[in-house]
Parts: sequence; structure tokens; C-alpha cells
Amino acid sequence: MAERLNGVIRALETGRGIAFTSFIQAEIENAVSFAQSSNDGVVFEMEHTPWDIAALRNAMQFLLLRQRIVQAGTLACQMTPIVRIPPSGSEMNQWFAKQALDLGAYGIVWPRISTPEQAYNAVAACRYPRLPRAPLYEPAGLRGDAPMPAARYWGLSQQEYYRKADVWPLAPEGEILVTLMIEDVAAIENLEEMVKRVPGIGVLLIGEGDLTQELGCPRQYDNPELLRLMDHVREIGKAFNIPVGHPHVNEHNVADVIEQGYRFLMTFPKRDFSALDKGRQLAGRV
Repeated sequence: MAERLNGVIRALETGRGIAFTSFIQAEIENAVSFAQSSNDGVVFEMEHTPWDIAALRNAMQFLLLRQRIVQAGTLACQMTPIVRIPPSGSEMNQWFAKQALDLGAYGIVWPRISTPEQAYNAVAACRYPRLPRAPLYEPAGLRGDAPMPAARYWGLSQQEYYRKADVWPLAPEGEILVTLMIEDVAAIENLEEMVKRVPGIGVLLIGEGDLTQELGCPRQYDNPELLRLMDHVREIGKAFNIPVGHPHVNEHNVADVIEQGYRFLMTFPKRDFSALDKGRQLAGRV
């Protein structure tokens, strides 16, 4: 297999298949701090913060540590940038993803995806168009063509970028990770049909906060109905070999989270990596 550039995908493909990330705001100070951590990647949180594309561009640049790149002997960014965009799935939006990918982001987190149609739109927006007779045609790509900044960020020529800029695992050597947030009851009811009908889903990330709002128990993460719904998402993920993400991992629950089968672990975005360090030890990643 060719060199893997996306560190989150690399982690999901190797060892116990567990990746570690955190939500951070698109600020230079956050990027500098997290670039020095042992996370596999970061998710720039731009759903509940202003969509500031210039701030995102700057923060992504400050993830790059030249010393670590040289020591690793690889073009791969040692801290893979992924972006959570603002629109909910029902808005059927595409341009936020296009702008983030055009800067060089290695993946998109799509909030509140509830139907197969919304999931299809999310994956399609992260793919370039191709003719119907081309291999891996579906979901039919919708991304506009402006690869220069992304190719430069990845350290590739434009043609090399085109070959790698597809969604994983649909394209086995693709470097773009499509993460769908499962945040309401409708999404869980539609989840099996969603994963059957839409290839190219990389991660199913449970949105516990929104789920508890709908269930009438805001942020009560031990609510039995919430836990039942989360179990169902994990079962679907396991059955279809799609990593399932847990957004609230800390030092106290990380062992249980790993034991339960979550593979995309998001630790709390503060400058304390104790949960990450313990989790990596339990995952055999030390």
C-alpha cells in the first residue's frame, strides 16, 4: 500500500484500530499545543463557532512541525486536521466541506445526519465528479475542482492529490475521512438503511449532547434510553465494520469506552493529555 498520509485513517487500519482525536477551536494557540500531543488528529470545531476560513487556514499551518516531519521521514502531517462544519444534514449543504477540503483538510465531520439522503450528500460532497462508467462511481461526486492549496498542504502534485483525494474506505487508498454525527432518534432509526445504501462512510460519531436534548435528559449521559441507543449504533458499526466514535472520553471512562468497542475516541479539548496517554496504553499504542 502507498504511504498513508491521514494519521486518523492510519490508526484505524492498524493495531487495535483505535484513533485518538479532540475537538479544538481554530486558533493558533490551540494548534501549537495540540501539534505537540500524541493525538492522531484534531477536529477543528466550526459548527458552534464562527465560520472563519482565514482562522482555519492559519491554524492548519501551525499544526505543521518541521522537526517532527523531518524526524518521521514522511510527507504526512503529524497531526491530521479534520473540520466539523456548521450545517446540519437536513440543509443538504456542500460548500463548507468544499472550502475546508480545498485548504487541505483530511476529512469532514457532518453534524446531525439523519437519513440516507443526507448521508449520500455528505459523502458525495467530499468526492470529485467522475463518469458513471468509472469505478467506484457512487456516491456520485459533487466537489468542485480547485486543488492547488490542498495539494500544497499535503505535499503533493495536483495529479498525485487527485489520486489520493477520495473517501476511505470506499477508495482503499483514499485519504479523506467522512464522519457522520448520529445525533437524533431519527438517525438511529435510519442507521442500518443509511450504511447499507451509502458507501464511503468512514466513522459514525455519536452526538450524546443532542440525543439527550431530544430524550428530555440534557447531558445526563447515564440515562438508560441514551445508553440503549448508543449500544444500537455500536452494533450497527460492528456489523458493517464502520468505526464508531465517542465524543466525551476522559481519564475515568476511557477504559470502558475502549472495552465497549468504540474506535474513534475524542478526549476533552484541554491541554491535559492524561486520558489520551492512558487510552493509548490500553490500546497497545505506546
